[in-house]
Amino acid sequence: MSLFGGMALLLYGIQLIGDGLQRAAGARLRGILTGLARNRFLAVVSGAVVTGIIQSSSATTVMLIGFVAAGLMAFRQTLGVILGADIGTTLTVQLIAFRITDYALLLVGLGFTTMFLAGRRAIKDVGQAVLGFGLIFLGLKLILDGSAPLKTNPLAVQLIASVAGSDILAVLTAAVVSALVHSSAATIGLAIALATQGLLDLHGAVSIVLGANIGTCATALMAAVGASAEAKRVAVAHIAFKVLGAAIVFPFITPLTALVATTAADSARQIANAHTFFNVGISLLFLPFTHWAARTIEALVPDEPTGENPFKTRYLDERALDQPALAIGQATREALRMADVVQGMFRDVAEVFRGNNQELLEDVERRDDQVDFLEREIKLFITRLDRTAMGGELARKEIGLISVIGNLENIGDIIDKNLMELARKKLYHGRRFSDAGWTEIIEFHGMVSKNLERAIAAFAANDRALAQEVLDQRPVMRQRERELRESHLIRLRQGLAESLETSEIHLDVLTNVKRISSHVSALVFPILEEV
Repeated sequence: MSLFGGMALLLYGIQLIGDGLQRAAGARLRGILTGLARNRFLAVVSGAVVTGIIQSSSATTVMLIGFVAAGLMAFRQTLGVILGADIGTTLTVQLIAFRITDYALLLVGLGFTTMFLAGRRAIKDVGQAVLGFGLIFLGLKLILDGSAPLKTNPLAVQLIASVAGSDILAVLTAAVVSALVHSSAATIGLAIALATQGLLDLHGAVSIVLGANIGTCATALMAAVGASAEAKRVAVAHIAFKVLGAAIVFPFITPLTALVATTAADSARQIANAHTFFNVGISLLFLPFTHWAARTIEALVPDEPTGENPFKTRYLDERALDQPALAIGQATREALRMADVVQGMFRDVAEVFRGNNQELLEDVERRDDQVDFLEREIKLFITRLDRTAMGGELARKEIGLISVIGNLENIGDIIDKNLMELARKKLYHGRRFSDAGWTEIIEFHGMVSKNLERAIAAFAANDRALAQEVLDQRPVMRQRERELRESHLIRLRQGLAESLETSEIHLDVLTNVKRISSHVSALVFPILEEV
C-alpha cells in the first residue's frame, strides 16, 4: 500500500511541477526552443533549461513533435534540443536524492497556501510547483517507510536480489516500469528508496538507471503515432539516442558503478549521479554527429507520399490542446494556409471574368468548400483548448484568431456565392464589358487584392504598422468605388452598348469587391486592438 500510494504521489507531484511551471513560463518555453535551436550548442542549452522547468524529457520531446508537426521547427533543429532534454531531466532525480523527506509536509503546506491565497496566476502556478515538490518527497517518504519491513521478508529480498543480480533483467524491468508510468524519474526514485533501505545494491541501481532511460521513450513513441514523417523522426531520434547510449554503456556497468561510488558517500546521490553521468555522456558523445544522425534517421523514416487532400488540416494536432501556446501557434499556421486559399480565389476572380473560363470558375467554387472546412476545423480546435492553462494574452489571441478566420470565410463566400454567380451570368448570356469598364474593374480588383496581401502579411508577422496601412486604405477604397460607379453611369448616359448590356453585372461586381475590401480591413482589427 505504501509503495502504491507513494508512487502515485510521486508521479502526481512531477505532473503538478511540470504543469505549474509550464503555465508560469507560458509562451516563453516555445520561444526558448524555437529561437535557440538554430545553433546546436544553444539547442542543447535550451533543451536542458526547458526540461529542467517542466521536469520531463518526454514532455519536451512531445512538445518538439508538436512543433515539427506544426512546421514551427525543422527536424534537424530538434536533435540538439533532445540531447539537452536528456541533461535537463537529471535535475528531478538530483532533487529527489536530497534527504529532505522530513520537510515534505511543510512544502505541501506552503504550496497549497500559495495557491489558495495568491491573486496572480503566475504566483499560483509557482505555488502549484512547490506543492508538487512536496508531494514528490511525501511519496518518497511513504515508499521509504513502506519498504523498510521488506528487509525482514526473505521472499521480497530474494526477488529484488534476483532482478538486480541480472543486468539484462534489471534493465528490462526498469524499462517496462518507466514505460508504464511515463516517467524515468519515478522509476529511479523507487530505486533510490530501495537502495536507501539496503534492499538494492549500487550495481543493480545503475542497471535500473539505464532501463529507466530506455522506458521513457514510450511516451514519445505514442505521441508520434499518426503524426507527419518529420514529427516521427523526432521520436525516432529520441529513442535512438537513449537506446544506443544504453547499449554503449551496458558492457561498462561495472566501471560506471565504481566511478559513481567515488562521487558521494550517500547511495541516493550515487544513483542520481549515475543518471546524470549517463545523460551528459550520451549528449557529449552524440552531439558532434547530429548531422550524420539526421541523415540516417531521414533515410529510415522517408517522406510521406505527396498528394494532399485539401479537405484535411495540415497543422492542427489534438495532442497540443493541453499546451495553449503551441495550439494557438498551430491554429495560426492553419489560418495562414486558409488565407492563402482565399487569396488565390480572389486572384483568380479576374481571370474567370476575363476569359469566361468555366473550368476555373468551378475550381474557385470548390476552393470555397475547402475554406469553409478549414474555418470550421480551426474554430472547433481552438474552442477545445485547456482554459486552465491559458493566460489573458492567449485568450486575446484566441478571440482575434476567430475573428480572422471568420472574415476570411466571409471573403470566400462573397467570391463563391456572388462574384462567381455574376461570372456565370456573364458567361451564359454572352455579355462583354466595355474596354473602359473592364479596365476600371481590374484596377479596383488590383487595389483590393494588394490590400488583402498586405493584411495577410500583417497577420502573419503581427505587424501593427502594416495593419495600420491596411486600415488607412479603407477611405481610399470607398472613394475609388464611388468614382468608378460614377464613371460607369457616365458611359450609360453616353449610350455605350456594352455598358448598357453589362450594367447590372458591372455594378454588382463593384459592390461585392467593395464588400470584400471591408472584410480585408476587418482582418487587421485584432492586431491593432492588442494592448
